[in-house]
Amino acid sequence: MAASTASENLLSISWHDSAWIPILNPANVMDYFSERSNPFYDRTSNNEIIKMQRLNPEQLNNMTGLEYILLHVQEPILYVIRKQHRHSSTQVTPLADFYIIAGVVYQAPDLGSVINARLLNTLSNLESAFDEAKSYSRYHPSKGYSWEFKNQEEIDKAKAKEKKKKEEPSSLFQRQRVDILLTEWAKKHPPKYTAAPQADKQQDENKEQIKLEMKTEKSETASQSSHTSSRGPAEKKPRLR
Repeated sequence: MAASTASENLLSISWHDSAWIPILNPANVMDYFSERSNPFYDRTSNNEIIKMQRLNPEQLNNMTGLEYILLHVQEPILYVIRKQHRHSSTQVTPLADFYIIAGVVYQAPDLGSVINARLLNTLSNLESAFDEAKSYSRYHPSKGYSWEFKNQEEIDKAKAKEKKKKEEPSSLFQRQRVDILLTEWAKKHPPKYTAAPQADKQQDENKEQIKLEMKTEKSETASQSSHTSSRGPAEKKPRLR
C-alpha cells in the first residue's frame, strides 16, 4: 500500500535543473538523472555504486540489483530512462520508465494507473449525468412522474429579459469613435454632386459675365463722351453772297 502511494505521488510531480538543460546530450543525460535533488533517482542503485567508485558503466551488466539504463534517445528533446532489476547478465525485470522532455523529468504511468484514471474519470462523468437527469424529474400525486427540462425555462427567461432590457445610451468614447470612422469613410469615398448644383454654378458664372460686359460698355461710353467735350463747340463757316 505504501509503495502504491509513493508511486502515485511520483506520477504527479516533475523535476528539472536549469543549469543542465542547455548542455543536455546522450553522453551526460545519465549524470543529469542521477543528481541528488532528483526525486526519481534511487541512490541505492548500482548506478550510484559505479559512480562513487568511478567504474566503467558497462560493469552494470555483471552486477545484480536495481539499475537505470538509457532506453531511447530522440535528440535534442526526448530521452527515456528505464528503472529495472537485474537478475543476471541476460535477465532483467522492468520496474518503471522515466522520460525527459526539454530537460524536465517525468515518470511514465504504468498500465494499471492509466486504466484506473480512465475508470475514475468515466464514473465521475456518469455520476454527474445521473445527478443532472435526476434534477429534471418531477412527481405529482395525481399525474405521477414527469420530466421538466430547464432549457425551455431558460429560453423563456432570456426572452423576458430581452423585452425588459432598455437600450443603453452611447458613451462619449463610442460617439467620438463613430465620428472618426465616418470622417475617414468620407475621405476615402467623397460624395458625388448631382447635375442641379452644376447648373446653378453655370448660371452664376453667366450672370457674372453679363455684369462684367455691362461694366465694360459703361466705361467705353464714358470715355467717348469725355473725349468729345474736350474738343469744344464747332466753328461756324462764313456765308457767301
